[in-house]
Amino acid sequence: MPRRLCFVLILLALLPPLHAQSNDRALSEAEVEQLRDSAYFPRDRVVVFVKFLDERSNALHELFAHPRRPGREQDAHDLLEQFTSIANELEDNLDDYGTRHSDIRKSLPKLLEATDRWSSTLKSPPDNEAYNVSRKLALEAIRDLREDATELIASQKTWFAAHPPAKEEKNGPIDIPR
Repeated sequence: MPRRLCFVLILLALLPPLHAQSNDRALSEAEVEQLRDSAYFPRDRVVVFVKFLDERSNALHELFAHPRRPGREQDAHDLLEQFTSIANELEDNLDDYGTRHSDIRKSLPKLLEATDRWSSTLKSPPDNEAYNVSRKLALEAIRDLREDATELIASQKTWFAAHPPAKEEKNGPIDIPR
């Protein structure tokens, strides 16, 4: 009995790192670095996420635009899994930006436009059991992003009408005399 308990505790201790590693493989190190660089600029960060999702969507399209090659279905599955992971991360960011009233008004129409593009691209490959579930999850993530973006456009319009952001000087920051 004590051995089983020790085994369960070791297994539980290893599960969080394994889960974290599964999310890390959706993004390359260079992509993670791009997200870090844009962390303080919510509008830019949304655009970076859109770029990553465009890349996954385009890669999926390319898989099926050429003659079939071995492993295509597994590659499609992996791309769809990456797409879903990145879309979910973007959705978490949107939730955070909405509650903090971060000004992402300029990037939201780009996101909304992209959701239509992604949806049609992800629906285009033929049905296959190897990736149908992953595709369904990716399409649900797109639907959630579309709903969030639509709601955020309205809420940001209302918020910033009532709380206009401060205008910055055209020549740079204002120097305060000492």
